Amino acid sequence: MTLYRLGDRVPTVHASAFVADTATIVGDVRLGADSSVWFGAILRGDTEPIVVGAGTNIQDGAVLHTDAGCPLTIAAHVTVGHQAVLHGCTIDEGSLIGIQAVVLDGAVIGRQCLVGAGAVVTAGKAFPERSLILGAPAKVVRTLTDEDVARLRTNIGFYAEVRRPMYKAALHRMDQA
Repeated sequence: MTLYRLGDRVPTVHASAFVADTATIVGDVRLGADSSVWFGAILRGDTEPIVVGAGTNIQDGAVLHTDAGCPLTIAAHVTVGHQAVLHGCTIDEGSLIGIQAVVLDGAVIGRQCLVGAGAVVTAGKAFPERSLILGAPAKVVRTLTDEDVARLRTNIGFYAEVRRPMYKAALHRMDQA
């Protein structure tokens, strides 16, 4: 992993977190217990803090950034999919942000929501809990069922309970002595 202090803004990574060696973390970024940041992800807390809750996973190639007045807060047990972009927004507990989805400044994603792959959540939009959010611009398509929420938990749990510990214990670079 590459950690950068930016002036007085310093990343903090919980001892139980997994951060891939090609991930980049800059400035005021706070990674909670059992969280994971995967290959090629970039988290830049250069103007406001980025807070990543316990058990949350930030997948490969995701970009997380802030703007003045727009911190980025991700609650516990959230999945941020591959190449998603989160910018100065709030993601509540148990939600999943799909592959290449974009969530912009001031947007709020409620608890146990699913933001579909490629969705674009425009600045300032707020969505209630258990929403299926799709499209560009993103809209609520329906309310998630109990079965949908169970699938979200399974996905999130897989990263927290299987992938993170496995990679933390067994990943070894082969191109370095």
